[in-house]
Amino acid sequence: MKIEVLFPEICNLYGDLFNVNYLKDCLPEAEIVNTSLSDEPLFVTEKPALIYMGTTTERGQELAIEALSKYKDRLQQCIDENVNFLITGNAMEIFFEEIFEAGEKVCDGLGILPFVAKREKRNRFNSLYVGDFDAGLEEPLKIVGFKSLFGFAYGDNSNCALFETLRGDGLNKDVKGEGIRINHFFATHITGPLLVLNPTFTKWYMEEMMGVENAALAFEDAAMDAYNLRVAEYTDPGTGIYY
Repeated sequence: MKIEVLFPEICNLYGDLFNVNYLKDCLPEAEIVNTSLSDEPLFVTEKPALIYMGTTTERGQELAIEALSKYKDRLQQCIDENVNFLITGNAMEIFFEEIFEAGEKVCDGLGILPFVAKREKRNRFNSLYVGDFDAGLEEPLKIVGFKSLFGFAYGDNSNCALFETLRGDGLNKDVKGEGIRINHFFATHITGPLLVLNPTFTKWYMEEMMGVENAALAFEDAAMDAYNLRVAEYTDPGTGIYY
């Protein structure tokens, strides 16, 4: 099993690479393939068990778009063929059509997803996040995390949202749908890192998306205790959500 990490030298903000570290703890037999900006990605010739990319700077987005542009058709093919992607923070904007700042176009994205990003670098939007994830179980899984953004994404994700927001913002302040889910392509603005903070989701993801039978979580008791406390705290109206 190979897990490809795209551009860890620049896509490493907010501790997002601990998503991969935690998967490695859960799946010690997995091979982590770190792809730098100058490398040919593994997904060009293989189908990794997971392709992961985390949060980066605004300049990092532009470098990643430049590095991936020659592989756009292959990325689209991978999405169509249900290769697993987990994209966190502003990395999902790399797949958008365009990125704007202060009303001016900064650059084209890869154009794989029909969305645009609009930056407001004079304002940073920070918030706790609580949402529901439809895992096909009797009840949705609670998702908790943190969002820190210079702007929001715009487009219609009403039929492809990853999470349904209970507290915080969705793709932008006007919608409840958070993130994007198309086939096995999962993208969310949540940082934190997502998999460490949400062990129930992580276990589901390993079993249902990565095909791991009876997946075992690393440090499961501690992870679940911390998760349950976090869900209780984040759903408490007395805890702060701020901008």
